[in-house]
Amino acid sequence: MNLKQTLLSVAAASGLFLFGSKAANADQVTYTVKSGDTVSQIAKDHNTTVKSIEKLNNLKNVNLIFVDQKLIVEENGEAANTAVAQAAQPATTAVAQAPVQQPVQQAQAAPAQQASSAQTNYAATQTQTQTQNTYSAPVTTGSSSEEAAKAWIAGRESGGSYTATNGNYYGKYQLSRAYLNGDYSAANQERVANQYVQARYGSWSAAKAHWLSNGWY
Repeated sequence: MNLKQTLLSVAAASGLFLFGSKAANADQVTYTVKSGDTVSQIAKDHNTTVKSIEKLNNLKNVNLIFVDQKLIVEENGEAANTAVAQAAQPATTAVAQAPVQQPVQQAQAAPAQQASSAQTNYAATQTQTQTQNTYSAPVTTGSSSEEAAKAWIAGRESGGSYTATNGNYYGKYQLSRAYLNGDYSAANQERVANQYVQARYGSWSAAKAHWLSNGWY
């Protein structure tokens, strides 16, 4: 082989080397650092991540870069893969966050349920109270003199029997059946008798005094 052929072979080899170097860097994208740049802003501008730039450039301190420094921002599709991964993250996050909304809705629904339950309990309490007020009228009159006067009238009217009858008059105090309104129970007789005496005479003692004067009360 002569000198000319040798030089041509070397030139061809050099050309192949240079072509190979360019081909190896064909997928590599670099960026020259300018004044005021930060790695995070560079990553944002090139649709990649700080971690990717740190890895591609073997940066020991990702917060320390210099003006005119060349940084690889993409190599062999790494930045593109990172961008795809980032694009998939919102959907994953949405799925992960979706169940969190359910307890919130349940928490919001809880006060309404508690309020409804409270209203139901209040209504039940009111009904019970009204029932007690309707059917729990006092049976006794308080003082011993009033009790004695009441017992004296009952003894004169019926001998103390809740089932004594005399025409239209019924029970221990011989009350008109219209007053009893069809309820002949002992509790109703006591209640109606107290109401009748209170309204007509003001007390059982006054009712007894009227009975002594007129033979009835």
